[in-house]
Amino acid sequence: MTSDSALTSEQILSAAEDVLRRFGPAKATVVDIARALGVSHGSVYRHFPSKAALREAVTQRWLDQAHQALSAISTQPGPAPERLHNWLATLFAAKRRKALEDPEMFATYLTLVGELSNTVEAHIDTLVSQIAAILEDGIRQGEFRPTDPATTARAVFQATAHFHDPAHATEWSDPRSETDFEALWSLLLTGLSSSTA
Repeated sequence: MTSDSALTSEQILSAAEDVLRRFGPAKATVVDIARALGVSHGSVYRHFPSKAALREAVTQRWLDQAHQALSAISTQPGPAPERLHNWLATLFAAKRRKALEDPEMFATYLTLVGELSNTVEAHIDTLVSQIAAILEDGIRQGEFRPTDPATTARAVFQATAHFHDPAHATEWSDPRSETDFEALWSLLLTGLSSSTA
């Protein structure tokens, strides 16, 4: 049991994930979350003013946790083609792991994503900006041909959607998915590469 005064937002979000995983987004309530924590529902509302705000925070946390390694990859030194490949492979692995190892939360995430398009759009914009940063480095280093990094980054993100868009999650367990990913990567690299690289 958690005392009201010691309750943190992080504890609430962890409990909310557990409750959402057990009951699903349609049936999970703030009262269920409070009960799991051993506090009053008013204590939860002191951290999150509404059920919608709590669901948005859970979604944001889930997205951030799934992709926390990507930001570091986008800013690390080294050849841009290797970093971009690593970034895309890490994104695919994170999405596949979430879908295959935690299907209840993944299904909940899909429901919340449908309701919280602004949160998801902001997250996608962050991911695309990370790709753009890698492309900018590659262009500056002569590894990628000159393009508009922002436009090209969005195109790369969309071209690889099969490997990170939840709409394709049922296909990620296909044994050929890794081979397909590498084939797409080779095609992208050919299109991005500078003729002098």
